[in-house]
Amino acid sequence: MKLNEENIVAVRPNKTVYRDGDKCVKVFHEGFSKADILNEALNLARIEETGLPVPKLRAVTMIDGEWAIVTDYIEGETLSQMLKKHPENKARYVERMVDLQLEILSKTCPMLNRLKEKMNRKISSTKLDATTRYDLHMRLESMPNHNHVCHGDLCPSNIIITPEDKAYIIDWAHVTQGNAGADAARSYLLFNLQGDREAAEMYLSLFCRKSDTARQYVQKWMPIVAASQSVKNIEGEQGLLMSWVGVVDYQ
Repeated sequence: MKLNEENIVAVRPNKTVYRDGDKCVKVFHEGFSKADILNEALNLARIEETGLPVPKLRAVTMIDGEWAIVTDYIEGETLSQMLKKHPENKARYVERMVDLQLEILSKTCPMLNRLKEKMNRKISSTKLDATTRYDLHMRLESMPNHNHVCHGDLCPSNIIITPEDKAYIIDWAHVTQGNAGADAARSYLLFNLQGDREAAEMYLSLFCRKSDTARQYVQKWMPIVAASQSVKNIEGEQGLLMSWVGVVDYQ
């Protein structure tokens, strides 16, 4: 398999995504955890078995000394690209994302890692003071234990719409099984971090209405998901994240 710059689809920190005919090749650069790469491939294989609309896993291989995951290439535009092109359709696009998220959350997959365990590890590895970490651990412990499939990073850029109007969900690196409220809080956070407050509020209202979930229930997860995001240390995010982490009952 020979990849070149003309075939680059996306560039992310520590990874580059290429198109190779009808295949999509995600190449992880030197230093990326081998365990995380193999776990991502395993996650996708397990999610395939739920029947959700995802690109099929084709191979885990090495290319020029770097690990790579090979999947089907999905022709189309991301929901994020569609939002930029047609902002007048924002409500419709956000609703489509909510419908897809509810489809994901309707599934179970017992072999996936547990969301609460992952969140506890993230909280412990933050730079927050011990008192704040303790409060977050206690809040997390008090939340109900569920076993819904939670994408963990669902946002418009991780949904591809084909020319035939079929939706595919990509990037399953962060999938866990757990509480749907946490997954909703995560998506709400991502809209806010992208600076689209209008879409964030539209999303949360739609999610709560369609899932018959109290807004306050999702809000209880906000400090937890903000803390977990803070460990990435992305420039420009920390101010907003810390303002959420510091709120005992987010309003």
